[in-house]
Amino acid sequence: MKNVEIKVEGSILTIKVDLNKEFGPSASGKTIIIASTEGNVSVPDRDEKIGLNVYRKKSS
Repeated sequence: MKNVEIKVEGSILTIKVDLNKEFGPSASGKTIIIASTEGNVSVPDRDEKIGLNVYRKKSS
């Protein structure tokens, strides 16, 4: 995972992402990647899975 923290307390899933970080352009080059689970990952100690991508439009 890049720039993603996930935590479960009881039945509440908390996702933490630092919006100031960047990991370069997406494959298409149209957006800047801020955070990603890089596919679907298991929620700790649970049966659920999560897939997350955070990105912003590339400045012109």
